[in-house]
Amino acid sequence: MEVDLTDEQWAVIEPHLSAPERKASCGPRGGGSFRDARGVMNGVLWVLRTGAPWADLPRRYPPHQTCHRRFQRWVEDGTLKHLLHVIAQDLRERGKLDLTEAFIDGTHAGAKKGALMLGETAAARRPRSWQWQTAWSSSRRWDCLWSAT
Repeated sequence: MEVDLTDEQWAVIEPHLSAPERKASCGPRGGGSFRDARGVMNGVLWVLRTGAPWADLPRRYPPHQTCHRRFQRWVEDGTLKHLLHVIAQDLRERGKLDLTEAFIDGTHAGAKKGALMLGETAAARRPRSWQWQTAWSSSRRWDCLWSAT
């Protein structure tokens, strides 16, 4: 399932992406070929959406090293944070964003039934020394003998 940026979405964010600096010519081959920002952004979004490792990026996107390097640069220089604000503003202006009710995180972890009681019984089950256990069993024997007479 291919879910890349539409032309409308790209038109909103393209002006806010700076062109990457081209590497200086190092040796006879020179710098690498320039990868367009739209393809890189689609690759970054694919990794973020799927949670897959960068190395698993499909071949229809630029090399995973390029996408990862540009993603890191966009995070460090604040480009991605700025893009989130731009996208939110665009959605707000078009009436597609309603923040009257919002959830930051919908996950929760329920406590085990009787969690407090389990903590108390664990303390009660502490291992006892052999002297205490011997004295306790001896006293039980004396109680049995005493009550028998």
